Amino acid sequence: MADFPLLVEAEWLRERLGSDRLVLLDASWYLPAQARDPDAEFAERHIPGALRFDFDTVVADRASALPHMLPSAAEFETHARGLGINGDGQIVIYDTAGVFAAPRAWWMFKAMGHADVAVLSGGLAAWIAADGPLAGGAPGEVAQGDFVARPVPGRLADLNQMKRVVGAGAAQVLDARPAGRFAGREAEPRAGLRSGHMPGAINLPSGDLVREGRYRPADELAALFAAAGIDPDRPVIASCGSGVTACILALGGEIAGLPPIAVYDGSWAEWGMPGDAGRPVVSS
Repeated sequence: MADFPLLVEAEWLRERLGSDRLVLLDASWYLPAQARDPDAEFAERHIPGALRFDFDTVVADRASALPHMLPSAAEFETHARGLGINGDGQIVIYDTAGVFAAPRAWWMFKAMGHADVAVLSGGLAAWIAADGPLAGGAPGEVAQGDFVARPVPGRLADLNQMKRVVGAGAAQVLDARPAGRFAGREAEPRAGLRSGHMPGAINLPSGDLVREGRYRPADELAALFAAAGIDPDRPVIASCGSGVTACILALGGEIAGLPPIAVYDGSWAEWGMPGDAGRPVVSS
């Protein structure tokens, strides 16, 4: 469907739950300091028919030393097929925080060329508030899907591209980290990383786009991007701590009517490492 929504409400999902084309994914993920187990929480309760989408340890480039990097197209395709996803599948993704990890999974599918993928507005809490049913235990078996990964280069930025962009100002770099970390006033949660930001980067904390576990309305999102100084006619690359909250900006930008925003997958976990003069850092 060319008009498949970016966000869906709980009632929309309830009406379609059990549809043959619908694939429901729980992409919950937590920061290490939160000491929570998304797999255990999924087993305790989830939306009926949902499958776990673990982008941290499963659907990830496990050969990389960086956290939860996007896997190769071939590996992603294998995982997607194992989840029963077909080329015409309609994917809805949610998490337990409302808007936190689900946009990361949304972006992964978009980066692999899948059109019909949405995020459940408000996540699991919104589903429960709408009296949606819950299930527990392990997910059931699914038939192998026929998903084909077709990577979209404009959705993903790597280190070499970022070095060129920062050096030439060829794109607008939008940093989703909190203001204190962006400015270098607060230390990074990952040990050993430098503090500050890329030269020329713009700060738009991902939390500013969210209110009570939901994205702000489209007009408010558009105003936030405009107030940050984003020119919709120039390319934008989103970055963050490790490539998760940058995806909140990427999805939020599309909700606001902006062209697709690329995501720097390595983000500060890569750029902030010491020892490379080609990754300059400034603080303010």
